[in-house]
Amino acid sequence: MEPRSPQFQKELGRIEELINALNGAADSAVAAQARELVQALLELHGATLERALEIVHENDLTLVDKLADDPLVSNLLILHGLHPLDLEARVRGALEKVKPRLGLHGGSVEVIGVTPEGGIKLRLEGNCHGCPSSRITLKSSIEEAIYAAAPDVTGLEVEGAVDNFVNAPDGLQPKFIVCPTDNEQETTTKRNP
Repeated sequence: MEPRSPQFQKELGRIEELINALNGAADSAVAAQARELVQALLELHGATLERALEIVHENDLTLVDKLADDPLVSNLLILHGLHPLDLEARVRGALEKVKPRLGLHGGSVEVIGVTPEGGIKLRLEGNCHGCPSSRITLKSSIEEAIYAAAPDVTGLEVEGAVDNFVNAPDGLQPKFIVCPTDNEQETTTKRNP
């Protein structure tokens, strides 16, 4: 099941419904026991998954990398704190996949830093720096790639974007919106009086 498939999204929706129903349950003791049961199951699954990865690692290190590259498995590894790549490495990998698309339009993006809380600081460069559609470019290309590879990112601070702070994505957006290059001279003049 792919993370963006309708079936997967339906399952996530059902899990959210069940959590909300549990939180609204009249019997708080039963609700607390149910939450404890879910936590115990998650811990058991996490420990089992960790052991499975150890066994795989002992026999075929490339298989661990393949598992980490799979979107569904990757998210499970992140959930249990078992992903072989740290947050910054996953973000950098996601940006490497987006850079060719941005480069076609004279733009680029660089990681400035990662906060201890999981916030990412980026800089938009080139033609997309400060242009009116940089916010749309960010939402549609960069954010989508980052949140797919690193759903544990807590926020994005972006230099060169029209809107400097971006929260988690609110849905899928078009893949890329072209930055206006016809007005590049005018935009440069406005930025550098």
